[in-house]
Amino acid sequence: DDQIERERASQHLAGGCCALAAIYLMGKFYVANAGDSRAIIIRNGEIIPMSREFTPETERQRLQFLALLRPELLGKEFTHLEFPRRIQPKELGKKMLYRDQNMNGWAYKKIEEDDLKFPLIFGEGKKARMMATIGVTRGLGDHDLKVFSSNIHIKPFLSCFPEVRVYDLTQYEHCPDDVLVLGTDGLWDVTNDKEVAGVVMEVLTSYEPNDPCRYTMVAQELVMRSRGVLKERGWRLANDKLGSGDDISVFVIPLGGPGNYT
Repeated sequence: DDQIERERASQHLAGGCCALAAIYLMGKFYVANAGDSRAIIIRNGEIIPMSREFTPETERQRLQFLALLRPELLGKEFTHLEFPRRIQPKELGKKMLYRDQNMNGWAYKKIEEDDLKFPLIFGEGKKARMMATIGVTRGLGDHDLKVFSSNIHIKPFLSCFPEVRVYDLTQYEHCPDDVLVLGTDGLWDVTNDKEVAGVVMEVLTSYEPNDPCRYTMVAQELVMRSRGVLKERGWRLANDKLGSGDDISVFVIPLGGPGNYT
């Protein structure tokens, strides 16, 4: 992240990206995630999560705590408190549900002038945004990102530090159908863990266990099914729901097998 910051002027690069990495070292997989990509292991049909997404919703308390410690980062335009909906001026003095950086649940407070500011975190699910701008809270780059039509920098709230999970391959006897799946949010927006596991099993069983192409074909099938088919009303999935409108990148990595591909 520091290198990206140093090179952004000389390389004329702007923007940023999420990062998901898997490293095999001395019998263990280390999976590091900074952003909203996801990794799962499918072992004997069982789904083992190897990451969690970092979004304004999942990191609400970290973001609110930083805003509390450094209110100048909010530019007098935002409040670190969260409310179920936007507060209207006519509601000054009334009681409203809220929560702060220490709360998982909700409590009531009397609405004050500062509460009329735009919430640091607003929206739910894929529509949740931090400072009404960005939907992820960890990643690389975005050093110049600002709130629209303002001089408020968002980078102080974006963390480049990943969460790392470790999987010990030596603890289990893995077969050729056991895999690690890495995918960007374009995959997971429209396909859940169970559906991904179903596609993995379906495609792998149609190939010989020693065929190295079988894992590439699983990744390709996951991309195609998540994108859907182009119809008059846009890209559609098999159930006629909208396909993913985001980028879709998928890796399928075998955890076991004969190892003597021919």
